[in-house]
Amino acid sequence: MSKRLLSLIKPRQNPNSKPAKIPLYEPHIKKLANEACNLLRTHQNWDKLLEPQLAEESIEASEIAHLVFDRIRDVGLGLKFYEWFSHRQYCSPLDGYAFSSLLKLLGNSRVFDEVENVLICMKIQGILPTIEAFDVLIRAYADAGLVDKARELYRFVNDRFDCMPSVYACNSLLNGLVKTRRMEVAQEVYDEMLKRDGGGGRCCSDNCSTSIVVRGFCQLGKVDEGRKMIEDRWGKGCVPNVVFYNTLIDGYCRRGETARANRLLQEMNFKGFLPTVETYGPMINGFCKEGKFDEVDRVLEEMKIRGLKVNVQIHNNIIDSQYKHGCLVDPYGVIRKIKESCCKPDIMTYNILISGLCNIGKVGEANALLDQAMKRGLTPDKYSYTPFIHIYCKQGDPDKASCLLIEMTERGHRPDMVTYGALVHGLVVRGEIEAASNIRKQMIERGVIPDAGIYNVLMSGLFRKGMLSAAKQLFCEMLDQNIHPDALVYTTLVDGFSRNGNLDEAKKIFELAVEKHLDPGVVGYNAMIKAYIRLGRMNDAILCFKKMSQRRISPDIFTYSTLIDGCVKQRDLDNALRIFREMVENKHKPNVVTYTSLINGYCRQGDTFGAEKTFKEMQCHGLAPNVITYSILVGGFCKGGNLVKAVSTFEGMLINKCTPNDVTFNYLVNGFTNAVSAAISEKENGSEKHESSVFLELFKRMISDGLPPRKAVYNCILICLCHHRMRTTALQLTQKYVNRNILEESFVFVALLHGICLEGRSKEWRNLITYKLNEQEIPISLRYSKLLDMHLPKGLSPDVSFILHQLAEDCKFNSHEKEHRTASVR
Repeated sequence: MSKRLLSLIKPRQNPNSKPAKIPLYEPHIKKLANEACNLLRTHQNWDKLLEPQLAEESIEASEIAHLVFDRIRDVGLGLKFYEWFSHRQYCSPLDGYAFSSLLKLLGNSRVFDEVENVLICMKIQGILPTIEAFDVLIRAYADAGLVDKARELYRFVNDRFDCMPSVYACNSLLNGLVKTRRMEVAQEVYDEMLKRDGGGGRCCSDNCSTSIVVRGFCQLGKVDEGRKMIEDRWGKGCVPNVVFYNTLIDGYCRRGETARANRLLQEMNFKGFLPTVETYGPMINGFCKEGKFDEVDRVLEEMKIRGLKVNVQIHNNIIDSQYKHGCLVDPYGVIRKIKESCCKPDIMTYNILISGLCNIGKVGEANALLDQAMKRGLTPDKYSYTPFIHIYCKQGDPDKASCLLIEMTERGHRPDMVTYGALVHGLVVRGEIEAASNIRKQMIERGVIPDAGIYNVLMSGLFRKGMLSAAKQLFCEMLDQNIHPDALVYTTLVDGFSRNGNLDEAKKIFELAVEKHLDPGVVGYNAMIKAYIRLGRMNDAILCFKKMSQRRISPDIFTYSTLIDGCVKQRDLDNALRIFREMVENKHKPNVVTYTSLINGYCRQGDTFGAEKTFKEMQCHGLAPNVITYSILVGGFCKGGNLVKAVSTFEGMLINKCTPNDVTFNYLVNGFTNAVSAAISEKENGSEKHESSVFLELFKRMISDGLPPRKAVYNCILICLCHHRMRTTALQLTQKYVNRNILEESFVFVALLHGICLEGRSKEWRNLITYKLNEQEIPISLRYSKLLDMHLPKGLSPDVSFILHQLAEDCKFNSHEKEHRTASVR
């Protein structure tokens, strides 16, 4: 409805006067109206039956119209009656009450086109709807998401009648404004509601009004403002209740402040408010986001004690979060647990479990779950099929994924952007760019227009293949289709061109975005900065960084980390440290990447003291070093000749369950091979006060046993991996070097046996170890196992030595048996 149309609806008398109360009707008029409604519902020729009755009673159709529109519930029948009435000749026109009843019928049924037509008709006749009709229309437009139209009607009632619509209409408008995140307008409407509250005896606001606005603030992260609003309203017609507490708790949990939410829950209990499922649900979601599943179990137990039923949505959120945090999930155990809580798994439950199984490659189990869901009467949807499409493409079977897409369509599920996007993404990951492009064409043919995300994935795949011109052509096509590129698209283009050595094209794309006011944002600037740094143009990167500030685009942690890494690679540690300080001053928390770059900078300068200090600072801030961090530090110590600290760092890495890689191993091998004497003498002289090192003890023993340094290091690494319960990595190492004459079988045997025993599987060792020791190798293994036993944690028994002693006894027995048989033959 346009503002112009509203301006033409003029009251017949005083614009500030309100319509009169609806008149009382005679019993015979009410009876005739009821009969008219029955005729409309039951007879096709209702009009021919109604006319004689009107004539017999000498009643005008306009006299019963208001009651008919009020009592008929079917909007189609109401419009039939209105159309019949409009075409009758010599008939009194409808009055404002009849028109208003018709508007209420149309509004409740959300037939907005007819609402417009009726208002135009009323405008022509100079008739004004009742406030009650406006109330219904405001609520209908707001609930349908047409918030601007609802606001126009609200403003019209304010201006023409000098009063507010009903509190229910105003609340619907507030709710619509909050949903569309237009908090400034919502605050304006709410303030006006408070200002007029009680005026003329009308209640213009209630608890629900305040709750809606508070929810709006909480959704924007302004929970404290929402809480202050409630506190300001207490005692002024706004009584605190459980809904307010639920809204604030949800707000704090959305912000990740579960501790404050928990305090609020305690306050709520103290004041005598009983928590509901809506109270605990946000708390569980908050703990799930933080990965605090012990707290989740505690809350679930509290709900159980209070007799509250955990709904399936809460169960689904927990399962989804467990997958996201890398927890092991037993799908059938989860379904059993949900049933035990008197709740039924829905298709979303199965979708989450199917997605989790597909992500770890367990397609068979995922298929079994899908079959189980269908046997239980649940209908699979597009989210049930999408994970399979992903995994089939990932496993290199795009044909199977395409067949699944066809099957999905045949079952009545129309593939949407998500489904097609999964297939496109999977094909691109497999390098099937042509097939992915064909899927895009199929999408367009079937009326599903690809979004910026799908174009972005395709362009990314083209860049990986070095197909720059094709990527540029696809970008042009995207613009021709009026699909607006987002920051991620520009990032892909800038990154793609720069990676392929075409910095000029990357710069053109970036500048095009800025010129067209298609602000690439911080992500786009980061891509451009990275492009300059990749080609060693540090000055241009700094200039681009300064332009961000000029355009009031705040750099993020990635911006700073990229610049710091660039300075380090240019061997400019001073500038890297300056940018790091600026980063901290601007309240950006450095991450592992940032600290790793600085550690690398110190190691490049040979300053292992600075590197170690930065490493400890990182850990003090609660950041866990990754394999790159550890490897750089190990390499720094090895290059500096400080092998004791190199080994200490390596063993710390294993203790913290960070899996080393070939780079880590190479640093250790080169370090010890080049300075074998230093490694032994440092340990012997005790020049460094360190705890006893398994690695150094083993290395020293192996060198004294005559092993070459290079061989000794690899065997030490293998044994240390098993000693620190990283047998899987140890097995990968043995498979890699099994044919290179680097690993000694006696050491491989003792290492793997040691790892198996530490896992508590000593009885299974014969099934898990393929290596066999001969009689000469057993004493060597036994000596090294005794050394390892000395480093076992307290409480663990030395099963390895016991097994090796048994093997030695078996060998002696077999040897005696053999000698006895030989003597008997003689």
